[in-house]
Amino acid sequence: MFDLSAFASAETWISLLTLTFMEIVLGIDNIIFISIVVNRLPAEQHARGRTLGLLLALVFRIGLLLSISWIVGLKEPLFHVDVPWADHDFGVTGRDIILFIGGLFLIGKSTTEIHTKLQGEDDAADRPGAATSFAKIMVQIVLIDVVFSFDSILTAVGLVSNVLVMIVAVLLSMGVMLAFARVIADFVNRHPTVKMLALSFLIMIGVMLVAEAFHQEIPKGYVYFAMAFSLGVELLNMRLRKNAEPVHLRQSKLRD
Repeated sequence: MFDLSAFASAETWISLLTLTFMEIVLGIDNIIFISIVVNRLPAEQHARGRTLGLLLALVFRIGLLLSISWIVGLKEPLFHVDVPWADHDFGVTGRDIILFIGGLFLIGKSTTEIHTKLQGEDDAADRPGAATSFAKIMVQIVLIDVVFSFDSILTAVGLVSNVLVMIVAVLLSMGVMLAFARVIADFVNRHPTVKMLALSFLIMIGVMLVAEAFHQEIPKGYVYFAMAFSLGVELLNMRLRKNAEPVHLRQSKLRD
């Protein structure tokens, strides 16, 4: 079924490393989303929720890789919409519908989380009866896994033509994400400003997905550079706050 002879070529290994790196970069968004929504669960279920969420993402990615012909078919227009300001009809594809719904869901969920944090409800999961059910969280993770997996596989198809190389790259990237998921989650949840920045990133990704649904391609390099730059500035601010010495007020002697 798979051609293993391709791994005898140095070009294949370069493609594998490149694709693995790309999958890790694209998977960071998934980790952040999973970490934030899993935080709604009781503390003892956080690790289980993160692991199951990433394993579901792995299943979706491999499943889509084995259905490449179906993915290619999703790029064909299902119907056309007459757009008055354009000189041609707008062809709506299955890919457009998935990206549009996923983008709106990501924007809505991230906005709701930001509103919750601004209302001071970070510890909602710790109050009796306030924790979200595990099944509800898994449904949210499955919905966003479909969108992120779809976007990830489209990137893989554009870089590599060998399905086996794609599957190996996905397995390697998912192994890295599973290894660092807890570290990333703990870091984000431990620093409120980073958590707010992460939610803002997710809104930006959602806007990008909606734009792609309308055939407005936004170069991902610009988006990820903006994210990296913002995160770098925040890390510097964290370092500055950590090293800042407290202000000591001088006590003047009372005169008789």
